[in-house]
Amino acid sequence: MAVSANRLELLQIADAVAREKSIDRGIVIAAMEDAIAKAARSRYGAETDVHAEIEPKTGELKLMRHMLVVEAVENASSQITLADARRRHPAAQVGDTIADPLPPLEYGRIAAQSAKQVIVQKVRDAERERMYDEYINRIGEIVNGSVKRVEYGNVIVDLGRGEAIIRRDELIPREMFRYGDRVRAYVYDVRREQRGPQIFLSRTHPQFMAKLFMQEVPEIYDGVITIRSIARDPGSRAKIAVTSSDSSIDPVGACVGMRGSRVQAVVGELQGEKIDIIPWTDSIADLVVSALQPADVAKVVLDEQAERIEVVVPDEQLSLAIGRRGQNVRLASQLIGWDIDILTEQEESERRQKEFTERSALFMQALDVDEMVAQLLASEGFSSVEELAYIDTNEIATIEGFDDETAGEIQNRAAEYLAAIDGAFDEERKALGVEDELYEISGLNAAMLAALGKEEIRTVEDFAGCAADDLVGWSERKDGETKRFEGTFKDFPVSREEAEDMIMQARVKAGWIAAEDLPSTDEAEAEIADGATDEVSA
Repeated sequence: MAVSANRLELLQIADAVAREKSIDRGIVIAAMEDAIAKAARSRYGAETDVHAEIEPKTGELKLMRHMLVVEAVENASSQITLADARRRHPAAQVGDTIADPLPPLEYGRIAAQSAKQVIVQKVRDAERERMYDEYINRIGEIVNGSVKRVEYGNVIVDLGRGEAIIRRDELIPREMFRYGDRVRAYVYDVRREQRGPQIFLSRTHPQFMAKLFMQEVPEIYDGVITIRSIARDPGSRAKIAVTSSDSSIDPVGACVGMRGSRVQAVVGELQGEKIDIIPWTDSIADLVVSALQPADVAKVVLDEQAERIEVVVPDEQLSLAIGRRGQNVRLASQLIGWDIDILTEQEESERRQKEFTERSALFMQALDVDEMVAQLLASEGFSSVEELAYIDTNEIATIEGFDDETAGEIQNRAAEYLAAIDGAFDEERKALGVEDELYEISGLNAAMLAALGKEEIRTVEDFAGCAADDLVGWSERKDGETKRFEGTFKDFPVSREEAEDMIMQARVKAGWIAAEDLPSTDEAEAEIADGATDEVSA
């Protein structure tokens, strides 16, 4: 079939636009069809359902009018009766759509301009969709581009097939870019917005450093060395913890490189940011010692439940451990994911002496013993009256100067003291209106019930409606700092698992669930963590 010059020109335009905009040729042809159909409707009427078809191989153009077959015509421009339809198509039925060919049109200037606008808009939409699809899969990668312009401190980067933005707070401090500068950055987000997809880049993101090391250290790229954690103070200092799956490869040495060549390449890209590389270990104590280098650590005390670390350093090492404006300890805390408290040896000694004095005073008052006996108990490591009341008497009798009779008397006095306290809390609990039935929940005591009463939790149903977070509190970690929210049982040694078990007991007693329907441990944790309080008939 011969192809006319006009037809050939349509295909040539479609091919040129598809190549220039890097979009599918079929999308351009579809845009042309919509544009021609819109122009034709200006000739045949806006209500006429006109469709245009361009043959992709020959460029032949067909104009068709679609008519809906109905029993009674309400709109003559787009509907046709069954009888009229069957004259043209004997097999037509009500609800069918029949297509009638229309003669070719000569388009005026206005129609042509309107068609051009449709094509431009369709191509622009396709280009935006292509760019979004391309970069949404590149989140987490490093891209290269050139600075196109700087607006209010934000850097607009030309990536070749699209634009991206590095916002002011994602730039390394004191970093300056000018038009035409080459820039490398990390793609951390891609969003669809009204004016097109927005690609957000960062040079301060911790993963930007990780990707730079991956480019410089083949062992990281191959997966032999793994970056376990990164903490950054962009433009100033960073700490990175690495581990190796091959015992013959030193992960720190591999990242540093020959004469520091590998790490210096990363430092150069990050405007001289100093990088401490430490070996990762599953021992939190060993890890915090490495993370606080170059300071020497004398002692580490862990509180696993609160994810808090107490570090004791020599007096002369305090400023080194904390770092300028707290930088060293802050980065170490971010790297490990635990809060770190730093004390000098003198401060720790003073605190230990204070705790010793307070425990001795407690034992003197609670057990009605003299100072020497109280100090002996405190020096043996007893920290509370509860310990003395419930520990085996042999543990007390082994203290130098004590015998079985003395141990038994101390334990009896401890039990009497605790009973008196429980009695006082029970009176407070009754005054607050907390039901006796809550005593049937294993793990709750009078002091806890008084604490519940202060929070207006007075019945089994009230307690069943609690979440574990309500009882033991929770924490949020943001920007390297942990913010803690205290729960009702903040003054009691209750773990999250114990709180969840108490709540499930209450839900069984309240009839919300049957004992045999109790979920597995994992399911219970998920339900309580979500604060689920939906009633389920037993």
